[in-house]
Amino acid sequence: QVQLVESGGGLVQPGESLRLACATSGFTLEYYAVGWFRQAPGKEREGVSCLSTRDLNTYYDDSVKGRFTISRDNANNTVYLQMNNLQPEDSADYFCAADPGVVAGCSPGLYDYWGQGTQVTVSS
Repeated sequence: QVQLVESGGGLVQPGESLRLACATSGFTLEYYAVGWFRQAPGKEREGVSCLSTRDLNTYYDDSVKGRFTISRDNANNTVYLQMNNLQPEDSADYFCAADPGVVAGCSPGLYDYWGQGTQVTVSS
């Protein structure tokens, strides 16, 4: 079965960095679009960064451009999100997702397979 498991979240101070990882299994990562999404209490889930099938398109939300980087290691079936210069407004539960057919965009409704999330808290 398809599985995605996030790790790497935690509590950090403003300006610090975290690297999230999404370990995948049950499918060939190379042929799937992948994305990172976040949801803060009382807010809608939003796209943070997505990488389309065949890496044809990359998306970053304006709020994270220049600070976050998405990447994938197909050989190790892992997706990463490097988060630098974290700010309190980045605090949320972060989810990774995958889908075999997304070639553009980064909205939650486009993705079929989801992990359970990892919590990121940025506070002084």
